[in-house]
Amino acid sequence: MFPLPPYIQREDNKSDEDEYQTVFAKEEGAVAAPTASLHFTKEQHDRVCKNFQHAYVTLHVGSGTFKPVDATVITDHPMHSEYYNISNTAKDILDSTTPILSIGTTSTRTIEFYDKHGKVQRGEANLFLHPNNKPSRVNHLLTNFHLPKSTLLMLVASFIGLEKTQELYAEAIKEKYRFYSYGDAMLLLFN
Repeated sequence: MFPLPPYIQREDNKSDEDEYQTVFAKEEGAVAAPTASLHFTKEQHDRVCKNFQHAYVTLHVGSGTFKPVDATVITDHPMHSEYYNISNTAKDILDSTTPILSIGTTSTRTIEFYDKHGKVQRGEANLFLHPNNKPSRVNHLLTNFHLPKSTLLMLVASFIGLEKTQELYAEAIKEKYRFYSYGDAMLLLFN
């Protein structure tokens, strides 16, 4: 059985082994693919790697990533914990002043947990980024459009604020952008 998020309301099939997999996948352990990286073909990935400094981090996405925020006060939401591992190459970049473009909320949570919790290269991460807990290391973000009331949507809001997030999502709905795993992506660039 291939793990699919609950919002994909069908049984998994053979094509999911290729189509719901990313060019970054190397290790088993996650219950879902980091969906922002579903946008990359092998050719695009190779071109980026040839032209830009890059490094990999691992976060084994857990089923808690699909748990909606149901706390009345957002900071009371209990964030799930997931195993992460940061390569030595990634550590060197993260410890520098190089601007970081994170591909996806998964990578962002890993990088930010590392930066905010003692710069430990592997362990369990349970960081909840939201407007009151902003990113400290990631400068730019490529991510999909996420569900309302999700920790992933709050992560987007941690970068640009709740009002701007709502504005972007209103435009996405108006323009009929696709949400979820096979949806459209947005690139957030900051000064």
